[in-house]
Amino acid sequence: MKLKPEDLKKISDKMEASTNLRSGAGRAKITVHMGTCGIATGSRDIMKAFLEELETSGQKDILFTTSGCAGLCSHEPMATIEIKGESPVKYVHLTKEKVKKIFDEHVMKGNIVEESALGRGSERVG
Repeated sequence: MKLKPEDLKKISDKMEASTNLRSGAGRAKITVHMGTCGIATGSRDIMKAFLEELETSGQKDILFTTSGCAGLCSHEPMATIEIKGESPVKYVHLTKEKVKKIFDEHVMKGNIVEESALGRGSERVG
């Protein structure tokens, strides 16, 4: 298979996003929880929906990652949205429609989508 210039651009963009993720750069971060409970309830579709929104937006300052179980199995599928300088917000019982609204309202405009949010803050203790 021969690589085309557009293939190289895609590879470059993925590497840049990966580097930004490791260095903590970016104004927003989307984390989809992918524990077995999340996967069983559709988190793969949620992940794809967020990635489609991200690709369509053309934004380069939004990071995307996945994590394991968040310990709230009855609320899956879930995602956490972090806007630089603000507390993380955990969104629960996600659908593709909710993903679109959360991306448009929270990720792009900074407005929390209250009806889908479980809470603000981090699970970290201490």
